[in-house]
Parts: sequence; C-alpha cells; structure tokens
Amino acid sequence: MSRYREPICRLCRVEKAKLFLKGNKCLTDKCPVERRAYAPGQHGRGRRRILGYGIQLREKQKLKRYYGMSEKQFHLFFERAERQKGITGETLLIMLERRLDNVVFLAGFSHSRAHARLLINHGHFYVNEVKVSVPSFQVKAGDAVGLRERSAKSDEFKVLLEAHKNKTLPGWLEVDWDGKQARIVSLPTRQDIQLPVEEHMVVELYSK
Repeated sequence: MSRYREPICRLCRVEKAKLFLKGNKCLTDKCPVERRAYAPGQHGRGRRRILGYGIQLREKQKLKRYYGMSEKQFHLFFERAERQKGITGETLLIMLERRLDNVVFLAGFSHSRAHARLLINHGHFYVNEVKVSVPSFQVKAGDAVGLRERSAKSDEFKVLLEAHKNKTLPGWLEVDWDGKQARIVSLPTRQDIQLPVEEHMVVELYSK
C-alpha cells in the first residue's frame, strides 16, 4: 500500500482547512494554515477557479485525508455506506466517525489519528475486553474502548493522558480517566461531526 511521505501540514494547505493531522500543533500559532493560508507550491498564491468535478474532488480528498485513509480504503467505506438504508453521504460520515482510530483520538488517548493507528496496530487497545489491532474497526453504541493494563502503566501514556485530560469530548463519547477507558454512549449523528465538508459532493463524484 502506498504511503504519503511528504510534509503532513502540506495537505491542510492544499485543502485550505485544518485537518488536525499534527495533533496539538494544529491548535497553536505554529499551524501552517494560520501562517500561510494559501496552497503550497510556486503558484499557491495564484487565483484558481475550481468548478464542477474539481469541487467534488476537493471535498472527497478533504474527507479522505481528515481520517487518514488510502483511496482504496475510502472507496470501500463508500460502497458499504451506499448499500445501507438512509442518506449515503451522512451514513458514510457516521461510519468514518465510528472508526476505532478516530475514537481513540477523540477520547484523548493519542496525539493524532495517525498516532492512534500506530498505537492500535501495536496492540495497546481493547474493545469490550478483547484486543483489537485493526484501526478501521467499527465501534457500536455501548462499546468500551480502553488501554491495556500494561500499556496504561507506561510513563509515555501517563504523560499523554495527563495532557489530554481536559479535552472537549463529543456528546456521544464519555471517558473514565481513572479507568483509562472510553465508552460509546450512542452512535454519532451528522450534527456531531464538525468537519466542514459537503458530503453530498462526494456522493455525486462517485455516482458519475
């Protein structure tokens, strides 16, 4: 599988939006989007009018990069969302929000979604007392996501958890900091997802 090896902040500048790919840096004045609010490259400051397909492509790329997925992974999620009842765009967003790596990041157990994927791959987390090492695992309402006991005792995680203890949580998620565990109170809704993306554009792109 191909892997993006260029500067991560470049992706945010391409999309002209904060995708929160660098953890706490995105919340400071050092964020490149704050300092250089234009696309990277020699012609980044130029005015380019994007219409039709270009707008749809940018919305898809923004969503894919926000959740840190490859093109193949993203398309598989879209196909699953398309087969379900309801509005395809909203269903897709909710499925992406239910990814285990996203839950770990939102709960404050990692610095970023990329960091969350690394920790999950290394077996630091369990879901309902069962170790899960697949970042794309879909959580359900009532699930408990927590750190393994051995991992929670490490100095690295103690510092990380202390730094994120006051993190604002979405309404569908609650965290027991003493137990090092997050619980899925309910499934997320479209209103819970603050990413500025027009998901219907993604559906239109794939429907061509």
